[in-house]
Amino acid sequence: MATATMAATAAKLIKGGGSPQLLLSSSKLALSFPCFPLIIHKKKKPVNNIRLLISFSAARHNYHLHHSFCTTANVNADAISTSGSESQSGGDAPSDDAGAILSKIKDAGNLLDIRVGRVIKAWRHEEADSLYVEQVDVGEAEPRIICSGLVKYIPLDHLQQRNVVVLANLKPRNMRGVKSNGMLMAASDASHEHVELLHPPDGSIPGERIWFGSPDDQTNLPDPASPNQIQKKKIWESVQPHLKTDDSCMAILGGEHFMRTSAGVVASKSLNNANIS
Repeated sequence: MATATMAATAAKLIKGGGSPQLLLSSSKLALSFPCFPLIIHKKKKPVNNIRLLISFSAARHNYHLHHSFCTTANVNADAISTSGSESQSGGDAPSDDAGAILSKIKDAGNLLDIRVGRVIKAWRHEEADSLYVEQVDVGEAEPRIICSGLVKYIPLDHLQQRNVVVLANLKPRNMRGVKSNGMLMAASDASHEHVELLHPPDGSIPGERIWFGSPDDQTNLPDPASPNQIQKKKIWESVQPHLKTDDSCMAILGGEHFMRTSAGVVASKSLNNANIS
């Protein structure tokens, strides 16, 4: 089989001290895409952008694709080194490096100032047909004004007097003459035809900070990054690709760390396995 030959060749290359990069191709399988570079690392090496990690099991002459985490320079991650080792049970051995990458994504996520908000009032933007303008209580002395491109997806009356999830430490933006100071977070399907606002669990209080991880992690949260740091270090851009809803519509980061308030887990009403932005 072509795939077995590729796996065996890769294993020999690594064992023999060859190049740490390997380009794979066959008549039936092309795994080198411009947007998904395929890299095998012989040694642990910091990288700024990891699209896919490939591990080979030479004993089985098989290959496995592992979706990994995209990171930018502000969230450096150690690439997983390849090996043919497997656990006693016969599955792939867990990697400490994979856990380290996930931990760094979580740490970056908890630099975001995500809060429970409550929409006091919402109306159509006078100069932009696709935008709503919302007045949102996020626990500050004055409500924030936030613009959202939700006209196509959510009826106006569904926004009034409802709890929402607000990303609060973005730099303000001028949206057709209205200064928008934050972003309402929502889940959307792959086609972006269906969009639902994330909703905090019942009992969540406007202004409460939302975090990623276990209930105990609330006591160890770092201070949020400043809006300038969020922009300069591209923290939101490094976290957002790993924000999804799971099979139960719960909001989760990196497939492991739930988005929480003190009252429970943040969720989408009906969109499972959806992107969050």
